[in-house]
Amino acid sequence: MADSFGCLFLWYTAFIALAASVSSAEEPGHCVWYGECGHARGLKQNCWYNGTAKPLYDDHALGILKEYCPHLAPNGVPHPKLCCNGSQLVTMSTSMSLPKQIISRCPSCYRNFLNIYCDFTCGPTHSKFLKVKATNLVGQPVYVTKVKYYLTPDFANGLFNSCKDVQMPSNNQKALDILCGTDAAHCTPTKWLNYMGDTNIDPNVPFDIDFNISSEVTDEVTPMNVTIKPCNKPADNMSNACSCQDCLDSCGSSAATPVQPLPWEIFGIDAMVFIMGSVYIGFLILFLGGQIFSCILGNPHFDFTRSGCSNDWSINSEIQPMQREKVITKDDISCFEAVGAYLEAGLQKMFQVWGTWCAGHPWPVLLVGLIVCAISGCGLIYFDVTTDPVQLWSAPDSKARLEKNYFDANFTPFYRTEELIIKPVNSTPWYRKDLLTSKGMYFGAVFQKEILYQVLDLQDRIKAITAWDGETSTNVTLQDICFQPLSPDNKHCSVMTVLNYYQNNRTMLDKVHMDIFNISAEADYIDHFMYCSRAPLSVQDTTLLHTSCLADWGGPIMPWVALGGFDGDNYQNATALVVSFIVNNHIDPAKNRRALLWETEFIKFMKSYWNPDLNIAFTSERSIEDEIDRESNSDVGTILGSYLIMFLYITVALGRVSFGSVNRILIDSKITLALSGVLIVMLSVISALGLYSYAGIPATLIIIEVVPFLVLAVGVDNIFILVQAYQRDTRRTGETREEQIGRILGKVGPSMLLTSTSESVAFFLGALTQMPAVRIFTLYAGLAVLFDFLLQITCFVGVMSLDARRQEAGRIDVLCCVIPSKNNQIPKQEGCLYQVVKNYYAPALMNKWVRNVVMIVFVGWCCASVSMVNKIEVGLDQKLSMPEDSYVLKFFDYLNDYLSVGAPVYFVVEKGHDYTTPNGQNVICGTTGCNEESLLGQIYKASTISKYSKIAHPAQSWMDDYFDWIKPGGNPPCCREFEHYGNFCASTVNSSMCEPCQVSMQKGRPSQKDFMHYLKWFLVDNPGRKCAKGGHAAYNQSLQLLNDKTEIGATYFMTYHTILKNSSDYIAALKYARQMADNITSMLMANNTGPGYKVFPYSVFYVFYEQYLTIVRDTWVNLTACGSAILFVTFILLGFDLFSAILVLLTIAMILSSMFGMMYLWNISLNAVSLVNLVMCVGISVEFCSHIARAFAVSIKPTRILRAQEALTQMGSSVISGITLTKLGGIFILAFSKSQLFLVFYFRMYLGMVLFGATHGLIFLPVLLSFIGPPVNKAAIYRNQQIMSRERLSSQESTHSANERQILVNNAHGPGGYQSLQ
Repeated sequence: MADSFGCLFLWYTAFIALAASVSSAEEPGHCVWYGECGHARGLKQNCWYNGTAKPLYDDHALGILKEYCPHLAPNGVPHPKLCCNGSQLVTMSTSMSLPKQIISRCPSCYRNFLNIYCDFTCGPTHSKFLKVKATNLVGQPVYVTKVKYYLTPDFANGLFNSCKDVQMPSNNQKALDILCGTDAAHCTPTKWLNYMGDTNIDPNVPFDIDFNISSEVTDEVTPMNVTIKPCNKPADNMSNACSCQDCLDSCGSSAATPVQPLPWEIFGIDAMVFIMGSVYIGFLILFLGGQIFSCILGNPHFDFTRSGCSNDWSINSEIQPMQREKVITKDDISCFEAVGAYLEAGLQKMFQVWGTWCAGHPWPVLLVGLIVCAISGCGLIYFDVTTDPVQLWSAPDSKARLEKNYFDANFTPFYRTEELIIKPVNSTPWYRKDLLTSKGMYFGAVFQKEILYQVLDLQDRIKAITAWDGETSTNVTLQDICFQPLSPDNKHCSVMTVLNYYQNNRTMLDKVHMDIFNISAEADYIDHFMYCSRAPLSVQDTTLLHTSCLADWGGPIMPWVALGGFDGDNYQNATALVVSFIVNNHIDPAKNRRALLWETEFIKFMKSYWNPDLNIAFTSERSIEDEIDRESNSDVGTILGSYLIMFLYITVALGRVSFGSVNRILIDSKITLALSGVLIVMLSVISALGLYSYAGIPATLIIIEVVPFLVLAVGVDNIFILVQAYQRDTRRTGETREEQIGRILGKVGPSMLLTSTSESVAFFLGALTQMPAVRIFTLYAGLAVLFDFLLQITCFVGVMSLDARRQEAGRIDVLCCVIPSKNNQIPKQEGCLYQVVKNYYAPALMNKWVRNVVMIVFVGWCCASVSMVNKIEVGLDQKLSMPEDSYVLKFFDYLNDYLSVGAPVYFVVEKGHDYTTPNGQNVICGTTGCNEESLLGQIYKASTISKYSKIAHPAQSWMDDYFDWIKPGGNPPCCREFEHYGNFCASTVNSSMCEPCQVSMQKGRPSQKDFMHYLKWFLVDNPGRKCAKGGHAAYNQSLQLLNDKTEIGATYFMTYHTILKNSSDYIAALKYARQMADNITSMLMANNTGPGYKVFPYSVFYVFYEQYLTIVRDTWVNLTACGSAILFVTFILLGFDLFSAILVLLTIAMILSSMFGMMYLWNISLNAVSLVNLVMCVGISVEFCSHIARAFAVSIKPTRILRAQEALTQMGSSVISGITLTKLGGIFILAFSKSQLFLVFYFRMYLGMVLFGATHGLIFLPVLLSFIGPPVNKAAIYRNQQIMSRERLSSQESTHSANERQILVNNAHGPGGYQSLQ
């Protein structure tokens, strides 16, 4: 009976209390609570109270009131009347610790936020806007369990608008991502207020608060409407307006969206197409008009390019020679012609004498040549091949290379990354109902718990991988090499994975919060993910699980880093998981040895791992370099096969075999001579490699693969010209074999000198470029070509003399000791190819209609090619550098399909900036009081136009978070020190000996002394529940502390690029980042923040893509330098014949334009590899053009057509057999390469340069010369006339002597004849 009575009494008391609370609402100016009594869910509760406000006498509480709620503590009122006591104020200040750390960077937002709880907790008349809806029904004293809080729309919207843009620098997210319970993009005033008042969602809410937004004023209700402080206005006289980053209204101007250049068009047509089309039409009008005009005149041989008034018309026209003969006198010869003829005669004489001597002394010449090559080749003991991509594509003094070195030296090299991209085999999204609301949404298949189990198991197995270190006889584990951000406090490895939202722990993944009846779940891993993906820095989610979002290693996991394939920020739609194991990197390669060993085992494990439910793409830091090496090794067979085909062809084609005399086949073959020529090519390459190895200039894989091909092209062409000239020649009466060889070398030697010198000088000039891969190639190529030429005019001449001696002696080739029984000497005859060119091809090409068609077609193709030049893509698709069966290709595909964020980018401030002064801080920071155009301000603005800037997020800022960390206030504050000792006391330490730091603050900034004193503590403080701003995890490596931590050196501010999928994206990202860094540097210098330093951006890919910023300029500079060298050398060695030199250069330019056209049509991008090939194309083009041009220049035939026909006859067959057919055989073998790089940049480009070179050199150039070729050197004509005159005179004298002898003989046989002779 007593128990029943007591229970009834309690119910009665509660009813009276609730009724009193309702009645008190009818009396404005009363309190609805006062003081604290009781606990619920571990949180203190407010005692129900129906009375007037009471004075506050507690000095500590008054201090809190003035700090947090100054409008409730007006000046002149020492003890203001409030509806709260001191303990309530302490509780309120404690509950404001997290909001203070998050939003106090925007004072107006923070002030408006505080006003909600100041008036809510202590307002002296809060019964006007607070209505008690429930109290505890059992027990005493009575405390409030639910209230209704009335706010005006102006206040609610003003609060939201002042806070909606506030940033969190440490994780590049907005504060409302944490404070609103949903992502900031979907947050509204109502959602935010409801979240802050719902005890089921936010565990920090002591009781339910039903926020009611209404402007209606009644007798019972006057909604709270404290004046809102807009974010672009100061909160008070001691603060500043919020920064542009935190308040768009504070921005003076938004980031200017770059104006995208309009397509270059003329009359709606692509400008280059229009221009080159116009040029071609103009050419057709002039060319066809000239031909028609010549027909009208009735002169089918009219040459509209002839200089009509010149005295040399008789030796320049196309009319038959018998109709126009002219005797040249010395007066007709110009100075240049005389010097040119003298030079030509001198070169011929020099080569003749030299060739005769070498042919007469073959063994000493061979011995000296071999000794020189041996000495040069010994340098190979110092041979070194550079495979480091950084050294290949970035010059040591390039901007990107210097910046990389600065970053590595002052911080640490960018981490080594072992990365997995995982996609479920069954990628069907699944529908999940919310456990509390029964509302549902679709989730990606990656969030199926069974998939997460399997990924977690895979992660654990990778962590267990061990590698054996033979040098130290120890095992290497991931723990030994991984990056540990919170070491030594936390030894966990940094693993970026969504499973780290559960601390990589299966128990945490399985954690579920059940209802009070333990029947149904109210929160599970999906709810935890949804919260953590919005607030990755949270140390306690707001679900009923109340677990941490921080990884086991102590840092946040950004959802855009650990997930892929989602749209916008709908992370739940992700279709792939990204798992990254972060490994320490070192400047000294030797210190990376253990990491390389572990990575090798990691690759082996991943190649052998199979899971029927998962599709996995993976890579490691060493993968790309390993695959490039494997690709090079796999193509050794292809390269050797290509060379073997060329060697076999040379061996067969060089011989002159008459199949009508079978017994002469083994005698007339040139196997030994051909192999000697090929050996000379190899010795040339080895000598060049050796000499540069002596000089310490490392080689590259490009050199090993390309230079032999180039030298073989040049060398074989010269060999064919020399040998075939000898084979076609007939030994003169009384001439020895050695003299004949010398005469032949005198005839073709100047042509060999012309091509070899042109190529060598062109290559050496190409070495002026700063791109290492191109520079090294041109150096090696220039020296190898020079060596090849020198060996050809020495050693090869000696071998040629020995082979001629063998052949004349009837000895078998190779087995020279064997003499067959039948070796009938057969007369010399012209080769089949020579006869075809002489009798069919050359006459057909010189047909007037054929010549016209050739000009029209080739000029048309040239114009079309030039119109494509500006459309060639710049860059190199990194997938092309991988073998076609490489596992890395799958990773690249997944990277493009699923990756959601680009590479990190660091904006580095070099040493020299003063961070301790307000001016120095304001030009860097992004919080309140900072300059709008500060470093962080400009990065923030760039992130708002990420489509153009390629900057995905605002930058992380150690300075902004440091200002928040060091601010006084909070319970406990972040910055604490041990009393009496002055040592740092972390926020995680519960000790009564810890007291707040005694920081001298002014407008939210510490004094210069305090700034440096407490900075080192900030950098060792681990983030936790009580202080989320600790800088150890996020900023420990972001700045240098020098001179015993009393001075700041270099610092960086990190953000991310947007996803970059192709070379154009990477190049655009680099260009914009540099442009922005230059603007920041200019701003810093304008603010006098310190001399002699700058800001620069750094990302791991910059050093590779910097070359593309100047690749177009480098291409034109290299090609122009090569062309200038060829023009100069050709001008000199063709006897100061400028016109011939120009025509050669024009033809080479047309070959290059054809190559550019082919590159566009065949999707070959412009990069260092293709630039090397273009430079090589110039060299090979010289071989196709210069021999023909020189043969035309020295010809003394009376018409251009005959001279062009003779030049083509004399040199055409050698060019066809020596370079065209030789190369085509080798090139077609490259089509079978497994390397995509070889297929694109070698097979396609080599095929193009041979086909275009051959067609232009053997078709277009002879036709061009037949139209506008240079006139014959009159000095040569004069010399030839003198020779002919002497021969006629000699012939006449011989005839006269013979007649006299005949008369004497007749007389001797006649009467008295014999006696007369006596």
